[in-house]
Amino acid sequence: MQSLQILLPDFSLILLGVLLRRRMITDNAFWAGVERLVYFVLFPAMLFRALTLVHIDLDTTLPLVGSGLAVMFIGFLLGLAGRPLMGLPGIAFASRLQCAYRFNTYIAIAVAGQLHGAQGVAVMGALCGMMVPFANIMAVGMLARHGQGGLVRELLRNPLVLATLAGMAFNLAGGELPRPAHAFLARLGDAAVALGLLAVGAALRWGSAGGNVLGSSWIVCVKLALLPGIAWGLGRLVGLEGVAFDLLVLYAAMPSASSAYILAMRMGGDGPGVAWLISATTVLAMPTLAVWLALL
Repeated sequence: MQSLQILLPDFSLILLGVLLRRRMITDNAFWAGVERLVYFVLFPAMLFRALTLVHIDLDTTLPLVGSGLAVMFIGFLLGLAGRPLMGLPGIAFASRLQCAYRFNTYIAIAVAGQLHGAQGVAVMGALCGMMVPFANIMAVGMLARHGQGGLVRELLRNPLVLATLAGMAFNLAGGELPRPAHAFLARLGDAAVALGLLAVGAALRWGSAGGNVLGSSWIVCVKLALLPGIAWGLGRLVGLEGVAFDLLVLYAAMPSASSAYILAMRMGGDGPGVAWLISATTVLAMPTLAVWLALL
């Protein structure tokens, strides 16, 4: 029951985004603008501020980041193992493979904040920020033969990566934000979660799963069931406890990222199939996340 209380506010915002997109604000340009605002301004501001305030313990952060990277790579391998179930050509399979290991940053940070407050936002923000480059490398690498390059440029311009690195550098250097700057970033951060989750709901798209249904089901199972269990065991193995352990499991249990659809479309991949997987994992994440939260 307590786990549902943690999740209900955030998934209610996602549902509201679905309703607004279909009943009130149907302009695609509006939602594209909201997504850009959240991605390039609001979430980076929230991450930077959270990282300047939290105590960064490298003895915990390094095992957490290493475990997060291991979980992502295992998700990649498990998704790759499901290729015979898909019955799809290379570019279509490479598009969908992303959904086995990419994670929704907006939901991750929102749930972390509900569970562990400002510390949860900072730690999950650092973890997600560190994982974004590796997720992009694997996704773009699989699609690269069918699209265009520019991976290094994309990573260097990624706002979540830049905000994470800047916030950690500011923190480790002993910097302290002036009160007006602190208040300014706090206001931006307040808007980040709400608008980010509304944008997640507005981006959900349904249609045919395409290919073999068993293959799509395998991707969903990897993302929502197998990876959290693997993260649980790995976290215990490396000695993670408390906030770090909780957030590693939650990071692994997140639904697939909406950016997987954008990348698939940009590089000539199977956009509709990816959109179906993102929507399926997002909807099913409500009950599966409730289970994982109850076990923590």
